[in-house]
Amino acid sequence: MSEMIQGQDVIAAMQRACNALLAQQSYLTSLDQAMGDGDMGITLSKIATALLEYVETTPVDDLGKFFLGAGMTANRTAPSTMGTLLATALMRAGKAVKGKSELDASDLARMFKAADAGIQERGKARPGDKTIVDALHPASEAFAAAVDASKSLAEAGAEALKAAQAGLESVTPLRSKIGRASWVGERTIGKVDPGCAAFVTMFTAVLQF
Repeated sequence: MSEMIQGQDVIAAMQRACNALLAQQSYLTSLDQAMGDGDMGITLSKIATALLEYVETTPVDDLGKFFLGAGMTANRTAPSTMGTLLATALMRAGKAVKGKSELDASDLARMFKAADAGIQERGKARPGDKTIVDALHPASEAFAAAVDASKSLAEAGAEALKAAQAGLESVTPLRSKIGRASWVGERTIGKVDPGCAAFVTMFTAVLQF
């Protein structure tokens, strides 16, 4: 697989993800109101707005630094649970490609894996706990498997998105085990996890190149 992702591609993808979060603010808020404190849509919209400004003013000559800076921006803007997790994901992804001015498929797979590991460590969540991990982790594994099989970036992305959606659906019938949603108890059974939904929203937008 010889396809390369350039700095402008990264900027465009981040802009699409941010705009998707802004468009889905009400939906994500409604999901979070059923599961937790109801602020996820607002939190992610604040981060999206800050990141849209960030990409307009930040060079992309070193993509590792670019993602690290994006993570720090997210953390400053909304130091909430989801804000911290998203910041961690961006910073871990950045560390995985420090010094790179363009990215190949193996770089993207490493970034995916690093973001997944970072969120699991920071959030103390594992697959099956009904969190964003249940969409992110299978997506990361599916993307890596597709890259190992020398599939195109479009194919790898499509397989990762399919895995993320399946992950979301697999935990929807379950009870939440982590964070504020766990306090709601049995009322979370049958509800879509807002973290999973947020990841699917962002990743779907990223793939629309």
